[in-house]
Amino acid sequence: MKRLVLGVVLLFAMMAVACEKLDELLTFYIEEEESITIESQFPVGTLVPLTPVTVTTNSEERFKNNKTRAELVKDVTLNRLNLSITDPQGGNFDFLKRIEIYISSEGQDEVKIAYLDEVPQNATTLSLKSTNAKLDKFIKGDTYSIRTKAALAKPVSQDISIKADMRFKVTADPL
Repeated sequence: MKRLVLGVVLLFAMMAVACEKLDELLTFYIEEEESITIESQFPVGTLVPLTPVTVTTNSEERFKNNKTRAELVKDVTLNRLNLSITDPQGGNFDFLKRIEIYISSEGQDEVKIAYLDEVPQNATTLSLKSTNAKLDKFIKGDTYSIRTKAALAKPVSQDISIKADMRFKVTADPL
């Protein structure tokens, strides 16, 4: 009886490891880099939307390169979103109080994908918190829009350019 129980436990353990390894083989990442501009006359204190940025996905080609197709993609989430100031060089995020990032596309409701409620002092880069929203419908399409809402802690005297590095985790079935 002990051998049977041990055998069943061992079988389940092997199946769990095999499923994990299979998911790793069917998971890949899509990286995007976009620019966001906070203009010098931006209002202070309230959460205000910035101009949306349209992103062309090239998803069919990316799926093909990873040996899958859009209809076989079963899960897409935001894995990472980092912000860094590109202009003025050497700047920090002391002007920023709070930030939220949204994704949308034609025919789809807008979804909040990342945020940071309290921006640390003297930060030169920010790692936003992901909402772990399901993003399949956006990444499978031809384009999507990224919209930012920001609340400033203090006025800015010149336009600030911010680079947004996004990484999406994609899990799909093989061809």
